Amino acid sequence: MKQLILVRHAKSDWPEETSDFDRPLADKGLLDALKMSKFLKNSSIGIDYFISSPAVRALSTCKIFNQTYNLTFGTDEKLYNPSESNFESVIYDLNDNLNSVAFFSHNNGISNFANSISEDVFHFPTCGVAGFQIECDSWSQFDGADKKLLFFYEPGKI
Repeated sequence: MKQLILVRHAKSDWPEETSDFDRPLADKGLLDALKMSKFLKNSSIGIDYFISSPAVRALSTCKIFNQTYNLTFGTDEKLYNPSESNFESVIYDLNDNLNSVAFFSHNNGISNFANSISEDVFHFPTCGVAGFQIECDSWSQFDGADKKLLFFYEPGKI
């Protein structure tokens, strides 16, 4: 049994002359990321590893979550402006010793991917988090595995 957690980056800012990739988190984003990470940890949601888009707003969200969880984490450029197949490619590269992994990424890709693996309809708000149970022993079995939504949290509703 595996668990995949999808996290959309927290609310970002877009200062003048800043590229999309380099957009920082807004003050609200900083607070929401800390609030959400503490909520997940206090709800006994275990996570073994974080993988983030390298874009500043996603990586900053990941680092704030890591202040709560204290894990090792990595980045993967496939999670920046991702397609559904990009998510699957990152999943297939996961080590099978990891049972619960969180991806930090962007819309529309993260919402599209969540909708592709679930019958529930998703539109992730900033810092929205969805957790899925994946009925498999190896991440290589992801595509054919049954997937079940375990939770969906929005920062404004916790």
